[in-house]
Amino acid sequence: MGVTQFKGGHHIELLQNGAQFFPALISSIDACSQEVRLETYIFHFDATGNAIAAALVRAAKRGIRIYLVMDGIGTTNIPANWVQLFAETGIRWHQYSPLGRLGYLVPMQWRRLHRKLCVIDQNTLFCGGINILNDFEDPNHGTQESARFDFAVKVQGPLVQEAHRLMLQFWARLELAMDLRQLHIANVRQTLQEAKQVSSSTISTDLHAPKSTMPETMQAALVLRDNFLNRSRIERAYRKAIGEAQKEVLIANAYFLPGRKIRNALIHAAKRGVRVRLLLHGRYEYFMQYHASRPVYSAMLSAGVQIYEYSSGFLHAKVAVIDERWATVGSSNLDPLSLLLAREANIMVKSPHFASILRNKLQEAIQTNGVLVEQSIFSNRPFIHKVLDFIAYGLMRLSLFLTGQRY
Repeated sequence: MGVTQFKGGHHIELLQNGAQFFPALISSIDACSQEVRLETYIFHFDATGNAIAAALVRAAKRGIRIYLVMDGIGTTNIPANWVQLFAETGIRWHQYSPLGRLGYLVPMQWRRLHRKLCVIDQNTLFCGGINILNDFEDPNHGTQESARFDFAVKVQGPLVQEAHRLMLQFWARLELAMDLRQLHIANVRQTLQEAKQVSSSTISTDLHAPKSTMPETMQAALVLRDNFLNRSRIERAYRKAIGEAQKEVLIANAYFLPGRKIRNALIHAAKRGVRVRLLLHGRYEYFMQYHASRPVYSAMLSAGVQIYEYSSGFLHAKVAVIDERWATVGSSNLDPLSLLLAREANIMVKSPHFASILRNKLQEAIQTNGVLVEQSIFSNRPFIHKVLDFIAYGLMRLSLFLTGQRY
């Protein structure tokens, strides 16, 4: 697809961390009258996940249609009691592409459902980077002292219908694949007919519309990344916004390993006098995540890009603000998995008001939890670290070669 198309007439509310996101999501589910469609990478059945699941069950008992999709790697364990409750209340759910017996040895399995989307009654859209997971819990690292730093948005306006249509199509493909595997051809026809009927049905967009102080003229776009029609839309949207920057580029990203084109865009922006600041995940989480990104630092620092590493807990945000006029909040990291393999979703917003709110949040995070990476210190890091960086970067490049991707 071509240039990102922005549409006006949106109310968009920025939600920071699960402390704001989960109550808003549960409240919207409890208030819904017809349908909930939810997609997530991780649905962790801790206290937070149980609260979301309970809200879905309450809605299903009222006769609400519930469609839930969880990634097969991000969500491997669904407790038996919830499987039973979902069945009893008619909640329909799928795990997207669970690992087979060969696991990660099959490169096709590296393609994941990483987007976090929820459409309620076709009048409210949630989109961002927040999984269904307690802010203080990490599946691999246990309980943390500080909350995970992340964002989502709550949207009302024309984009909600667009998101609903895309989620409907995705669900129909999942059902089709399931039915083909089970050789239930009759169910395939029924699924496609149901998708057609739901798509053409009219659901009021005035239900439960919350009051908002946001400008009604806010322009926004839903930008997806998949392996079919939208292979590089998110990357192109970033490059275009960076290329048009005149004063400032401010990016917070958890897994930062951008391809050559985005790296060059950031370097060129810095060299023409734009203030470029990156707030990146500074804590060691995974070998590849930590070490493969370090070779990129040198070129950035040499060009005058300021890099800050988040020092308090886990940074999971995937957001950016440019010139306090353009902003994005979504699920896409600036790394090969997000930009080349995973299904992702970002909301792009053209609004000085919204951009200012997000910029202030990032500015505060830099001031309170950001540690500036000094070029002289980084260049003199221990030799063993440089070796590990080289190995991780090489493994990443090899992985991309095996998937047939160019980066």
